[in-house]
Amino acid sequence: MTSTGEAVQFWVLAVIAVGGALGMLLMKKAVHSALCLAATMLSLAVCYLAQGAVFLGVVQIVVYTGAIMMLFLFVVMLVGVSSEDSLKEQLTGQRVAAVLCGVGFGVLLIAGLANAKLSHFTGLSEANAEGNVQGLAKLIFTKYVWAFEVTGALLITAAIGAMVLTHREKIRERMTQRQLAAQRVKDNIQVPPLPAPGVYARHNAVDIPALLPDGTVAEDSVMGTLRERGQIRDVSQEMLQRMAELEETTADWLGRLSSARPQVAGPRQALETVPTPTKEEAE
Repeated sequence: MTSTGEAVQFWVLAVIAVGGALGMLLMKKAVHSALCLAATMLSLAVCYLAQGAVFLGVVQIVVYTGAIMMLFLFVVMLVGVSSEDSLKEQLTGQRVAAVLCGVGFGVLLIAGLANAKLSHFTGLSEANAEGNVQGLAKLIFTKYVWAFEVTGALLITAAIGAMVLTHREKIRERMTQRQLAAQRVKDNIQVPPLPAPGVYARHNAVDIPALLPDGTVAEDSVMGTLRERGQIRDVSQEMLQRMAELEETTADWLGRLSSARPQVAGPRQALETVPTPTKEEAE
């Protein structure tokens, strides 16, 4: 007989597990799909623990949810899927094939469960008489040893197949720095080095662009990601104002005439050559 608490626990965890599975399939973002799958795995682990399968519940949490699933989640969060990635299906009809395979697997699973005949049910007390881990090991290495070995061989084959498919043979030798430089000159693609950030702006921050000799901002000195996000700080006017104040202070301390630099109105105007007054004009 099932107690009320066990029934409530089952229905709550069943809703979470099925909802997480559906969310994994329907979510558009990979991070959300990974989180939904983690919720499903945790629900299954609690169900295992409630049924007395302590070893399976702990393995489900530590190995699958805590290690493999979190590894997937961290990789997805670090790498991400940007808008530039192509989401076009490369294999024609793969969704139809996936649906057909899923329906076929479901039919086989339902048929197998319908034809199963169990005349004797082993209770939890009898199954865990010598301990949960001992009873599980006894079944795996005696009655189900063949299925266990076939599953292990299948996993090893899948791992080797993944390594073979992802391995790439080098068709040609890697180009040296000299060859790359010669190719850049030949293609006329940014032959001189890119300007460093903050060179003319008296600053070394990566989000502050350099200034060209005419006072304009060198956009190539800042990475494209910051330009797209609008996170570029233009401190050219501030720096030029500080330089003008420094010149005024230096002229006052030395007892000389100031350079009569005009008010800073923009990078181009601020960097224009200002004629120094002669002695006759100053008098």
